[in-house]
Amino acid sequence: MTTKGMAVALAVILCTAVVQGVLMFKGGRCLCRGPGMKAVRRANIEKASVIYPSNSCDRVEVIITLKEHRGQRCLDPSSKQGRLIRQYHEKKNFLKHWNI
Repeated sequence: MTTKGMAVALAVILCTAVVQGVLMFKGGRCLCRGPGMKAVRRANIEKASVIYPSNSCDRVEVIITLKEHRGQRCLDPSSKQGRLIRQYHEKKNFLKHWNI
């Protein structure tokens, strides 16, 4: 095999490896697996954060931090409680942005 043929073969192998790698990570690296919980008792919530779609994850995620070091839970953003938290978060950011 000539040097030119080996270079072409190497280029084809590298392109194939790159394409396979891109397809493997298409879903992204989201923090939540699956849709998440439908609701969490308000008394147990210490903090709620909303993570919007980005290059690493293509969906909205609502993450609840529980009181008393009980960890974090993913909340379904399409559930009633998830929608309310997202609306509150958007309104709070809007007011902060306009210094109201």
